[in-house]
Amino acid sequence: MFRALLRLLGIVLSLAMFAAVLLTVRALRLPSRQITAPPAPVRVVDADAAARRLAAAIRIRTISYSADAADLQADAFAAFARWLTESYPKLHETLALERVSEHSLVYTWAGADPSLAPLVLLAHQDVVPAENEELWSQPPFAGTIADGIVWGRGAVDDKGSLIAICEAVETLLGEGFTPQRTVILAFGHDEEVGGPNGAVRVAETLAARGVRAALVLDEGFALLEPGTLPGFERLVAPIGVAEKGFATLQLVARAAGGHSSTPPRNTATVAIARAVVRLDESPMPVSVGGVTGAFFHWLAPELPLHLRVPLANLDVFARPLDWAAGGQPAINALLRTTTAVTMLSGSPKDNVLPVEATAAVNFRILPGQTAEEVLARTRQVVGNPELEVRFQRAPRDPSPVSPSDGPAFTLLQRTLAELHPSAVVAPALVVGGTDARHYTPIADAIYRFAPFRFGADDIKLPHGIDERIAVDNLADGIRFYARLIENASTIPGL
Repeated sequence: MFRALLRLLGIVLSLAMFAAVLLTVRALRLPSRQITAPPAPVRVVDADAAARRLAAAIRIRTISYSADAADLQADAFAAFARWLTESYPKLHETLALERVSEHSLVYTWAGADPSLAPLVLLAHQDVVPAENEELWSQPPFAGTIADGIVWGRGAVDDKGSLIAICEAVETLLGEGFTPQRTVILAFGHDEEVGGPNGAVRVAETLAARGVRAALVLDEGFALLEPGTLPGFERLVAPIGVAEKGFATLQLVARAAGGHSSTPPRNTATVAIARAVVRLDESPMPVSVGGVTGAFFHWLAPELPLHLRVPLANLDVFARPLDWAAGGQPAINALLRTTTAVTMLSGSPKDNVLPVEATAAVNFRILPGQTAEEVLARTRQVVGNPELEVRFQRAPRDPSPVSPSDGPAFTLLQRTLAELHPSAVVAPALVVGGTDARHYTPIADAIYRFAPFRFGADDIKLPHGIDERIAVDNLADGIRFYARLIENASTIPGL
């Protein structure tokens, strides 16, 4: 008996060692996807002047309050357009300007070879309101420059990118540069409310003209400082190749109502509460394929072996990764379609049983899934045929996934390698929404990346208190856009 147990233990240990060796070999054989390139010449930019212009742009309150055109702050957007004309004279002398929906600005820089597909650079003029202004270190619309930092709403999201693009074009024009391929700058005016009159109309306008872009680049991820991602003491540059879909479901329970002094056992609010608990306890399943799998596989070869093994063997480590993500909302959002109960309503008075109780549940949908599938699964999990589950508003399926193995992605990767040789580049999934999704009619290669450095504490800056950007960070962004435009003329097959 004892010998049989020892033999069994030996077999188990041998299998475990074989599995460990197999997983390690798989990890070691996973190739690096990084490229090297000679460093780009250091471009001289007037960082202080650029910072002053960004500060001035922040002072113009181009705030989006709603998608209703009646709520548009038209005077602010008109003032911003006039300010751009005054601030970037070479750009406005050379590039053709077109206004779409009156306030979205489209600039076309004609290339020397009109047969080449254009490069399209996106940014948006509008910003979200600044709540709790008394909590800001600097007033959110003062455009203050202090201690080498530009403070204010829009410094990062997204006037920082818009100004960096304009500065890059102005700099290149000052150097006498002419692009081989046409460059289109598209600055929408309502991204913060979904882009219905901005990006949607601009994309429709370009599509109607038969424009087919080689690459579209919008905001999204940023350069993550060393230490921001666990295990990385190097810069990491996630490039968004897709963004999640969006669906809000409304759960509706109905009952007879009545007085709270004689409540029945099952009220409308109880039905809603049970449904909410079921959804919270039954999250959507983890997916380690698609964009998320690609993200981890691109990162894995750049990590120490003990971290490389699980990321190179996601099929085996999916469940442990799910457990580890429990306390990491950002990682959890990459692994699954997320479920968030955001709104609850019932009786208007504390002694009245509601005739109707509702809950709003927001889902951010992974590529490969659809809003209709989310609806069907939610009904199944709730398991109450008397409780209505419906879309609260029109859902949005995930965007198509852009390629990470073609010349457009190589253009981004090479530009980053020239300017940030230590950076690890990886395709990634954007969990929020950008204007980029509206440009699918004109391009297959659509990416979401802003060339600014972000530390762990900076990730909360967009839409947050004390939004800001360092002056030298802005200057690096200008250099990136300028080099990207230069490189767009030289990548084979683009």
